[in-house]
Amino acid sequence: MSEIICVTNRALCRDDFFRRVEEIAQSCVKGVILREKDLTEEEYTALAKEAQKACGDKLIIHTHINTAIKLGIKKIHMPITALENMHIDRAYFDEIGASCHSVKEAEKAQRMGCTYITAGHIFATDCKRGLPPRGTGFLKEVCGAVSIPVYAIGGISIENMQLVKEAGAKGACVMSGGMVCENAIKYFEDLGR
Repeated sequence: MSEIICVTNRALCRDDFFRRVEEIAQSCVKGVILREKDLTEEEYTALAKEAQKACGDKLIIHTHINTAIKLGIKKIHMPITALENMHIDRAYFDEIGASCHSVKEAEKAQRMGCTYITAGHIFATDCKRGLPPRGTGFLKEVCGAVSIPVYAIGGISIENMQLVKEAGAKGACVMSGGMVCENAIKYFEDLGR
């Protein structure tokens, strides 16, 4: 069974966002990255506080280190450039993830103490419309270059999940599927098989 991390996007959610996040957290997902890039830090913190009630310890804060510390959340996910400029002791966090788009970035993330990385985008996705996907060959290279878990991101579906596994990834990150599916628990179980 592959591990799955859900990445949020309120704009894609067709029903109550917090109800959706709670349902996702009740599924087999490893974590829920609260990736709401359109918010100020104050707005993000308010959203994270409510998401924390819905997700519990599965909540992963995206970029906003001060929010994580304020809410006592020990999991964070960062763009690699933000991780490079992080001025807080990384030992505070139990899990640190980084978004990587090259083998070099993946190696750097591992050296900087990441406990996992996301590599992408692997398949075509609306989130990166117009940008060609990096493909499973790229994913295989990244998986071979680091010893920490790698999660594929970008265009992941039940139909192509086997290709992600064959490339050596620990699992995958999904956004659209988790935000729009009618039954998140079943969707993530099917995806992780």
